[in-house]
Amino acid sequence: MDFIVSLSAATLRVATSILLAAIGETYTERAGVLNLGIEGTMFFGAFVGFYVADISGSLWSGLLAAIISGILAGLLMALFSVSFGVNQHVSGLGLTLLLSGLSLYAFRLRYGGLATPPSIEPFPQLRPFGDLPILGPLSEQYLLTYLTFLVIVPLAWWILYYTDFGLKLRAVGENPEAVDAAGVNVYAIRYAALAIGGGLMAAGGAFLSLAQLGAFTHGIVSGRGWVAIALVIFGNWDPFKVTLGSLIFGGTFALQLRLQAMGLQLPIPYETFLALPYLVTILALVLAGRNASYPAALLKPYRRE
Repeated sequence: MDFIVSLSAATLRVATSILLAAIGETYTERAGVLNLGIEGTMFFGAFVGFYVADISGSLWSGLLAAIISGILAGLLMALFSVSFGVNQHVSGLGLTLLLSGLSLYAFRLRYGGLATPPSIEPFPQLRPFGDLPILGPLSEQYLLTYLTFLVIVPLAWWILYYTDFGLKLRAVGENPEAVDAAGVNVYAIRYAALAIGGGLMAAGGAFLSLAQLGAFTHGIVSGRGWVAIALVIFGNWDPFKVTLGSLIFGGTFALQLRLQAMGLQLPIPYETFLALPYLVTILALVLAGRNASYPAALLKPYRRE
């Protein structure tokens, strides 16, 4: 029982960063834009959050700076893919390369001469249920984890399906011509979606550096951005289903960490454990992707006649 409870608690923590990024990608794709800059935005958010927290001594300032950096990254993506009509694959991958390169360059400028890797005191974990059986250890989570699962996911679902903005956003992703004819500014909706998505992606990256690790490393994101895109497809662009996919990834990731920690002598290399969460994600995508209902205008730049 202790193993299951600790694994469940770890699953929630591990899933937090990728869920934030996946919800951000859900916003952008629902508006008809595939943001392949997600990996670079997460990486940039992780660095900016760590750097600002390090120089200011405030973790919340670091998180705010990371979110702002993600919003700016989303607006840059919007400039190329929405205003200029650049191919979304090209602009997204270019954004990832740009933001990753800028982060690594700035990191080397600021910390390159240090003998030991820099670190900060991360966000503490809360335990609202104290020493209660099961609930106590299960509730030992970061505040950001609580906010993600209890606020951001339900809020995204409510915004997308029960607000005027959400209706317009989904309509833009399905038929921008009809929306434009109805007097809605397609460009403004897509800009807003990319800004919101970028802020959430960067927050997901900052969670890694400010909470989970308390440090910034070159491999801190480790492909989570690409996995988030797969989880959006797995979840059929629905926030709650995307959450389920994130929990599957988080649970598998947490399980492989515990299997390694237990020191089991298995006749397979340890790299197999590292690849396990990504293999499970690919399998889930293959099974669910066949019935995915893509937004009709996804990847299609819009030009007013």
